[in-house]
Amino acid sequence: MGRLTTHVLDTSSGAPAPGMTIQLLHVDDAGEHRLVKSVRTNADGRVDVPLLEGDALRVGRYRLLFEVGAYFRDRGAALPEPAFLEVVPLDFGIADRAAHYHVPLLVSPWAYSTYRGS
Repeated sequence: MGRLTTHVLDTSSGAPAPGMTIQLLHVDDAGEHRLVKSVRTNADGRVDVPLLEGDALRVGRYRLLFEVGAYFRDRGAALPEPAFLEVVPLDFGIADRAAHYHVPLLVSPWAYSTYRGS
């Protein structure tokens, strides 16, 4: 059974990023974005259940929005106004409904990276 998961690592502290809000959007053929789910990371920087799984995991284009500015402010980081990174958008495609798509975010107030994990 296919599924979509994510987690967030705070590279400025070398630890998971608990309490970060993440939104999952589906991007339709016209380029319109529809909110599918909004979640918060747990103490391990993960989401407690897959963002999508089973019949809900469909072939198509998706976007994850990671609210990193609010996360770092909540932890007392000294950010400029406006912050260099406020929301990190990750656009990706799901081509195989039977596969596990893991989309992690490694982030600091100044940089981020991602990859397709397993």
